[in-house]
Order: sequence, then structure tokens, then C-alpha cells
Amino acid sequence: MTRYLVVCLGNICRSPIGEGWIRHAAMVRGLRVKVDSAGTSGYHAGDPPDRRSVATMRSVDIDISGQRSRKFVRADFQKFDHILVMDRANLADVLAMARTEEEREKVALFDPSGAEVPDPYYGGEDGFALVREQVREAAEAQLSADFPS
Repeated sequence: MTRYLVVCLGNICRSPIGEGWIRHAAMVRGLRVKVDSAGTSGYHAGDPPDRRSVATMRSVDIDISGQRSRKFVRADFQKFDHILVMDRANLADVLAMARTEEEREKVALFDPSGAEVPDPYYGGEDGFALVREQVREAAEAQLSADFPS
């Protein structure tokens, strides 16, 4: 079973969407994966995803409302095969916690194209829809790379 951790800053906007897409895309393909998400900050620990993240995913029939925010911790390096971060600031924060080359090799940007996923928190509903679509494409690309046909 391949284990994915999706990471953003607060774990209420982008990473819950990423967790939801990887889980959904894997289920559709019949893949056995474990997926979780976390934030590099603990500002929202225990909180559900932002209502706008929930709404944008509900619009494509994916329910992420049961997720709860948590902070990224060092033990995550041992629990996950891939640690996928949404932007370069998150990348730097997670890599700063890595102690070995093996841990560093697990960490990458969520979008395999190298593009950052913008934080929609301070914007409107449209920003969440754009993030949803970028994350959908990136999740599909990630699974295609990890599970070639």
C-alpha cells in the first residue's frame, strides 16, 4: 500500500482538497492507498476544512467534511512514502525537519509539473475552484507516475 501525506500551511484549504482528490482518484482506479493531510502550522489543529474547500469538493461529489486539521510532525517521515507539499514555503519547512537523505527524498511539490498550488484562503470562491482543478490534474499525474498502467 502506498502512503501519501498532503501538506499545506494550515491544513484547511489546499491539503484537504489534495487528500480528497488522491483518495477519490485511487478509489476510481481500484488502487490501495493511505492518504492523510497536515499543515506546517498548527493554527487550525482539530478544525474541519474551510467551508469553501468543502463546497468546491462537494460540487464534484467528493465529501471532505470529515477531515480534521493537524500539524505535520517528524514521525510523518516514517509513516508516509510520499510527502507532497503545495508550495515552496511548505517545501522548505518540511525539508528543514528532515534528518536523512531518505526523508528528504520523500518530499516533493504536490504538482509534478513543479507549479505551486496557490493558497485561496484570502480570495473568493473562484480561487477554490481553480485550486480544485489544479489539484485534480496533479493528483491524477501523481497516481499515474506511481502506478503506471
